[in-house]
Amino acid sequence: MRKRARIPLPGIHWRGLTLQLFAWIVLPLVALLLLVTFGSLSLHQRAMRTLVGERDERAARTAASALSEQLNHRLAAVRGLALRATDARPLDDILHSSDFLLPDFELGLAYFSPEGELLAYSGDVSFWADLDETVLPGFLAQAGPEPVFSPLLTTSDGQIIFVAAAARDDAPIAVGAFFPATLARKVLTGAFSAGEDTLAFVVNAEGAVLFQIGGLPVSEGLEKHPGVTNALRGESGTTYLVVDNSEHVIAFSPVPPIGWALVIEEPWESVANPLLNTTQLAPLVLVPVLLLALVALWFGARQIVQPLQELEARAVDLAWGDFKAIEESVGGIEEIGRLQNTLILLAHKVQSAQKSLRGYIGAITVGQEEERSRLARELHDETIQALIALNQRVQLAQMNVADGRMAEQLNEIQKMTEQTIQDLRRLTRALRPLYLDDLGLVAALDMLARETQQSAAVAVDFQRVGLERRLPPEAELAFYRIAQEGLSNVVHHARAEHVSLSIHFSPRFVTLSIADDGTGFAVPESPAEFAPGGHFGLLGIYERAELIGARLEIRSAPGQGVRLVVSLPVGGPIR
Repeated sequence: MRKRARIPLPGIHWRGLTLQLFAWIVLPLVALLLLVTFGSLSLHQRAMRTLVGERDERAARTAASALSEQLNHRLAAVRGLALRATDARPLDDILHSSDFLLPDFELGLAYFSPEGELLAYSGDVSFWADLDETVLPGFLAQAGPEPVFSPLLTTSDGQIIFVAAAARDDAPIAVGAFFPATLARKVLTGAFSAGEDTLAFVVNAEGAVLFQIGGLPVSEGLEKHPGVTNALRGESGTTYLVVDNSEHVIAFSPVPPIGWALVIEEPWESVANPLLNTTQLAPLVLVPVLLLALVALWFGARQIVQPLQELEARAVDLAWGDFKAIEESVGGIEEIGRLQNTLILLAHKVQSAQKSLRGYIGAITVGQEEERSRLARELHDETIQALIALNQRVQLAQMNVADGRMAEQLNEIQKMTEQTIQDLRRLTRALRPLYLDDLGLVAALDMLARETQQSAAVAVDFQRVGLERRLPPEAELAFYRIAQEGLSNVVHHARAEHVSLSIHFSPRFVTLSIADDGTGFAVPESPAEFAPGGHFGLLGIYERAELIGARLEIRSAPGQGVRLVVSLPVGGPIR
């Protein structure tokens, strides 16, 4: 057996490794950290400046995209209303069936004639009833198959925008009206967190502010503001502007469908300062941390590293089969001692498992040989002999055709043939239940219960609960074999008068249950104790359940019968 030599660490003294680590590693590392930290402060500021700019640019693009999506949605809605106006339905009915659009058009929807006459409307009744006739005629003349936005109009209700579209020149014109400030508020408050040092606003093509949030005032007049100017030109990006000894980051993005501009402005130092202050204090924290790390290094080398090396060597010996090597103490901290005790316990369990496995394999081998011998004996003593006798009867029948006994002999041949067929079917069902593949698990279990009741002096009750569904072939075969083994244990060992076999289909599990009123037994604490206790049938059931990812539960006590429950999660992997 391979042995591994122990390699002890050299002693650690102040004049030895500790001093060398402090002089050649700790001090140079502290100096390097201080130099890198303070030297990189300016680089860090630049990186934070860029980071805030990129963050605000992404926020501006996202908010502008959301505005564009909302505006495009309104264009599409009005275009759909215009197309529906060509139908034969009354305009009021069309508007009534389109009430779901009113959340996007706060003031409502309406139909106008090409001459500007109000034909039908929904939404704010007072708005459409009191609408000045001079507001829309010029705008309605621009309506066509593609919907268009009106300029920003001021009415008694506030600043509004109309959307109009007409399917053809002689068709009614569909019009929707909404407050641009409401739309901008909904988008900006959902996409941007405003504070006292931030500002976000939306302007139209004429430079009028539609909506703004945040406590920061506009740093420049709108006609000179770099964010507004660039966004109205259709550009997206970030720029920087110095205001009152503070550098502001300005992110801007256009809103394409209507020519608006969205701008976000804030001083980047307000975002970066907390992190920068923490960075400046970091070197002062690292010095004592490094000193404590040196002490931890010394302690770890003596109380952790060396015992772990020794334990690793013992574990290697254990892997080679030396179960005694792991039991010698390696010292060290308490956790290493507990780890070694755990390895000792696992070593004992491995030894026990190996013995159980050898016994189980031996039992399987013996069982296979006995099964082969039984099949050979039954085929030779029953099936083959029956076929020989059948052949002889056929020959006699051929010889006695003329003496009047042919009918009786042929009747005997028929009975022998039927019996032989039954024997062969019984043998094939024992080897492989063919109806499991054809009829499913429920039918196979029902047939198994009937056959067990016919062949043994025990009443078997089968029940199905829930809606049957097919399982993977591996799972169905495993359930059948588990039921077969369970019923066989009841017949041969339980001395029971009644056994219940049931399968339950639920949305999450498929559960097989076998319960008897027999003598029962003391259930082992773990599957590793099945084989030493002679419970090879239970071990086989446990292994089949493990193979398909099912859970086995055994409930029993002496004199109280046995209940086996196998639960398979629906859709669980077949291992």
